[in-house]
Amino acid sequence: MAAILRPTVAEVRLSAVRNNLRKLAVAAAPARLLFVVKANAYGHGAAELARLAERERLAWGFGVSSVEEGLALRAAGLESPVLVLGSLYPFESFVEAINADLMVTIASLDAARQVVEAARRLGRRAVCHIKLETGMGRIGARKPSLLKIYDELAAAPEVAVAGVYTHLSSADSDPDYTGQQLAIFSETAAELERRGAAGLTLHAANSAATMNFPVSRLDMVRCGIAAYGLADGFEPALTLKSRVVFVKNVREGACVSYNRSFRAGRPMRIATIPAGYGDGYLRRFSNKADVLIGGRRCRVLGNVTMDMTMVDVTGVKEAAVGSEAVLLGRQGDEEITAQELAALADTITYEIVTLLTGRVPRTYAE
Repeated sequence: MAAILRPTVAEVRLSAVRNNLRKLAVAAAPARLLFVVKANAYGHGAAELARLAERERLAWGFGVSSVEEGLALRAAGLESPVLVLGSLYPFESFVEAINADLMVTIASLDAARQVVEAARRLGRRAVCHIKLETGMGRIGARKPSLLKIYDELAAAPEVAVAGVYTHLSSADSDPDYTGQQLAIFSETAAELERRGAAGLTLHAANSAATMNFPVSRLDMVRCGIAAYGLADGFEPALTLKSRVVFVKNVREGACVSYNRSFRAGRPMRIATIPAGYGDGYLRRFSNKADVLIGGRRCRVLGNVTMDMTMVDVTGVKEAAVGSEAVLLGRQGDEEITAQELAALADTITYEIVTLLTGRVPRTYAE
């Protein structure tokens, strides 16, 4: 059956992920590496890549966004530490997290009290990391509130406070602001130490900070985007590819796709590829992006549709039904990067890969 299935796939090179994680671990040492695999490992497949990291001891543990993502890792057989980076609601989520041995983020006094109650009811110890707000403006407690949260949790034998962390909003673009955030974090950590806190894992660095701000590495770094090769100096791991399913010749003046969004200015040869915005290949690529066929760039013609995209293969004589088409990645000497596609869509590389939908099979190769 595999030979006749839809040919659009996302191929992930395990060697690239392995090399990237090793590079991050070396840069961060002696700090530990938390491999962030939220959002299905940024579209790359969380279970498979977490297994790779655990099997080869490439990371200390994993970062996820939600309890559900943590439970999926446990269901896949992963035993390493897992930290839920999101703020939990409803508070019943703490019960599921504690039962699955997931570490949880606490960012409010209400959440602190709820996790204590959940641990008490279960008769199991909850492991928490407290999040400090230093300027991201998303979730987290400011210093006075964080100290109250710590006191609340430290007084509860049912809870272990394992770490304190913050998130740097602009480590890739604003060193001054990053320095301000780190200063707030350092002051708060010093106050916790004065209160008798000991053995806390302190962490703040994302991928950009890990590589560019040595002072931010502390006890642990949390890396995602670089692990997938979508930061400068790292190997891209994912290739989005398909195959040509239809080729036709059109006359001058012929229209292509919805709303007649492209009109041929000359006779052309056009190939249809079975991939579209239903797969996460954005409609914003219409008439702007290139696809690689026969090692050459072929411009997308007309609006990208839900299931199909048309491209100009006038200059690729060998293009035929069955020819490989690379929408993201390398073919021969040419490469379509996530950075290139992000620029065309006025977005960031994170969005390009995380939007790949579930109907695109992920395959893994060395």
